[in-house]
Amino acid sequence: MRAAKLRWVLSTFLAASALTLGLVQPASATATAGERYVALGDSYSSGVGAGSYLSDSGSCQRSSKAYPSLWAAANAPASFAFTACSGATTSTVRSGQLAPLSSSTTLVSVTAGGNDVGFADVMQTCVLQSEATCVNAVNNAVAQVNGTLPGSLSSLYGAIRSRAPQARVVVLGYPRFYQLNGTCIAGLSETERAAINRGSDALNGMLAKQAANAGFTYSGVVDEFTGHEICSANAWLHSLTVPVSNSYHPTAAGHSGGYLPAFRSVV
Repeated sequence: MRAAKLRWVLSTFLAASALTLGLVQPASATATAGERYVALGDSYSSGVGAGSYLSDSGSCQRSSKAYPSLWAAANAPASFAFTACSGATTSTVRSGQLAPLSSSTTLVSVTAGGNDVGFADVMQTCVLQSEATCVNAVNNAVAQVNGTLPGSLSSLYGAIRSRAPQARVVVLGYPRFYQLNGTCIAGLSETERAAINRGSDALNGMLAKQAANAGFTYSGVVDEFTGHEICSANAWLHSLTVPVSNSYHPTAAGHSGGYLPAFRSVV
């Protein structure tokens, strides 16, 4: 009897040790193999600024270094459809990117909203015009965030849910763009940089609220990009650069070190 009990204790200990050491993988380790993943959104999902654009993506500039491509490469889902496109709004995502969604889709990611409130125009205004004009442009964008954007997001999220009723949907936010009192010695004023950050915070707050209303998961990227904003010593965002389309977008490091961890943390 003692020998049998000893064998039972030993086998139990060895099984527990194997799990601890990773010799026996829990079922969740292979759960992603059955995922049917669709990546939607604007340039922050397509990967503008990350380089290595896929040859068939044209002006959408979908990158093999964008977070959806990186996640798919690491997890080998059962299927992967990448329809995110540079310049997309909530309306164009809804009208032009949802075709791959179906009742068998299990996972969706999306970034959308920045183009709806004219982010690119705000940045152009801040670069080319006065501080007061820049701050006013940010205030106008925030007014749109609180005014028309909620309805636009609700329409998009409703369309996603209708087409992919079983999917987990992850809404990702946008970085806070500037490290205040950072290393920049020229360019925008601190007042302008603070205003732009405030606008980004307002947008992210609305995305989180509307995602919750839709029963989706919101994952912000502000924490991941902290210490890697423009004017930091190790920026993961392009400042004003050539080509201009890369400006104010994440670098490849911003996708691998910022967006990918934020997405992976909730999937």
